[in-house]
Amino acid sequence: MKIALIGYGKMGKMIEEIAQSRGHEIVSIIDIDNQEEFESERFGTADVAIEFTSPTAAYGNYLKCWQRGVKVVSGSTGWMKEHGDDVKQRCSGEGGQTLFWASNFSIGVAIFSAVNRYLACIMNQFPQYDVELEETHHVHKLDHPSGTAITLGEEIVEALDRKDGWAEDTTDPRQLRIDHIRRGEVPGIHTVRYDSDADLITISHDAHSRRGFALGAVLAAEYTKEHSGLLTISDMFKF
Repeated sequence: MKIALIGYGKMGKMIEEIAQSRGHEIVSIIDIDNQEEFESERFGTADVAIEFTSPTAAYGNYLKCWQRGVKVVSGSTGWMKEHGDDVKQRCSGEGGQTLFWASNFSIGVAIFSAVNRYLACIMNQFPQYDVELEETHHVHKLDHPSGTAITLGEEIVEALDRKDGWAEDTTDPRQLRIDHIRRGEVPGIHTVRYDSDADLITISHDAHSRRGFALGAVLAAEYTKEHSGLLTISDMFKF
């Protein structure tokens, strides 16, 4: 498979290493200082572009890829509120474009998310437990809460009758509280706590490195080459 990389930081370099180890060819690398590469012949030969950039750049990158007929795999967060409806339309049957988007590509997080949904369904029967969510990431992460925390939080809210939504720094009992911590070079920790007067139930995912995210992104690219539309982790992994 021919892959283009958009964003060539630590994640991009790790994706390159893993993709090549799985027999794929990196045909184009685009970073902030060579945006003209979107118009290159090399970029146009890519089967899939893997995009890890910033909330402000992601949507524009999707459009540039689609203009060249290139499918996109993206882990960029923070763009969906402003551009989500347009992306869904473009990736519909009528729009004809393809985006595989996930807030987190880690296989472990996919498993953790399935456990989170199952536990939330159980806990809907036990209103004596309040729930909160906390995420910790490296100091370079710009958005908060993390896209993964938002996804996990929305799964909890959907299952719990006693929650209407989520918010940061809230004391409203009808809102799921999501806290964020930024320290050091932490790849990512997500923790869900159900607390009652009697006891505390905790589930947590702690990433040792970005390697799990990078592998998941390459697996997603392999999946995306053979599929179309708006895709996500739940399409690739059937839990």
